[in-house]
Amino acid sequence: MKRRHVLHAGMAALAPWQSVSSLLAAENTLLIKGGRIVDPARGVNSIGDLAVVDGLISHDTASLPLSTQVIDATGLLVVPGLIDVHVHARDAELPPAENLKDGVTTLVDAGSRGAGNVDSIIRIAQQAPNRVRLLLNIGHLGNNPNGRAEFLDGIAPGDVSRARAAIHENRAWIVGVKARLSRGVSADIDKQVLRRAIAASEPSGLPVMIHIGDTATALPELLSLLRPGDIVTHMYAPTPNGILDAEGRLLPQVRGARNRGIRFDFGNGLNEHWSWEVAEAALSQDFPPDTISSDLNVPGRNAQVFNLPTVMSKFLQLGMSLNDVIACVTSQAAATYGEFQALGSLAEGSVADIAIMELAEGKFEYVDNYKGTREGTQKLQTRQVIFQGQVI
Repeated sequence: MKRRHVLHAGMAALAPWQSVSSLLAAENTLLIKGGRIVDPARGVNSIGDLAVVDGLISHDTASLPLSTQVIDATGLLVVPGLIDVHVHARDAELPPAENLKDGVTTLVDAGSRGAGNVDSIIRIAQQAPNRVRLLLNIGHLGNNPNGRAEFLDGIAPGDVSRARAAIHENRAWIVGVKARLSRGVSADIDKQVLRRAIAASEPSGLPVMIHIGDTATALPELLSLLRPGDIVTHMYAPTPNGILDAEGRLLPQVRGARNRGIRFDFGNGLNEHWSWEVAEAALSQDFPPDTISSDLNVPGRNAQVFNLPTVMSKFLQLGMSLNDVIACVTSQAAATYGEFQALGSLAEGSVADIAIMELAEGKFEYVDNYKGTREGTQKLQTRQVIFQGQVI
């Protein structure tokens, strides 16, 4: 029998990813030892060991073979693989592999393509090294086709029949429908756009995600059209027509929407999607996000967003607990889409998607979409990733 190979996850972060993968890929058992296991789905936050056997989570760490590979996670966090419910991976400008290195084992492209060009994004999903699904944009050619926003020229791009057909043909990859409702995208026909998105989603029972921020229609009117399970992204967009009134108070219709099952997603992004002031006002009124997402694209890799762990760290700076922040990218993110219900947990027998992260201490600057900065003392950084039992 071989001796166990011991690999410290912190040191692994300094090695080439391919080398780490080669070291461990030959084994079908893995022991992650001594980390703080944070699994909000099970209410677990404690130091312990975790095993992976044949690609699945095992809590039996006492009967592993001597050939088992070992990752020393002492001083690190062991959490379920991160789920980013709002990314843009169009045309592979932002390769899913980049997200995987950040600990994002599952991501959703949120409306980059519509029924007329969905094949291009499906090819990216098929070739991705992690789990990639997509929201179909109700606009026929998706997000910014040919540099022109979807509905500035009228409602014609919202072809319900073609969207339904695209969903039916590609149901294995499509998990929802996206409607961008900002004035610069949908002009003054945002309610028509939303109604068409809902109509497109109804035969398949998929949720609709709406992009808010400077809509022509007041948010309560848009919320009244949504169904339980539908999603509001860019929830901390400033007025007009955000979740707060002119005095900074949470609109009662917003809390009412959450109470009837509407989900609220952060969606960091780059362009007027959130400000510190709105986030702080909402959090002070007990209105945190259901999900924390990056809305990451290529420019965001180098400004404001950077990666999902950085976005998560902003909420630590805003005062959310570590447990709640991790829930927003694991168990609560998994609850957003029906296809993800079995993900987001380290439960016995679940697929072994795992992120090993460091909660670094120091001084870190974070920025909102308006160049406003805040200094935090903690930052989450991914040190090791396991996807479907394989170390990446």
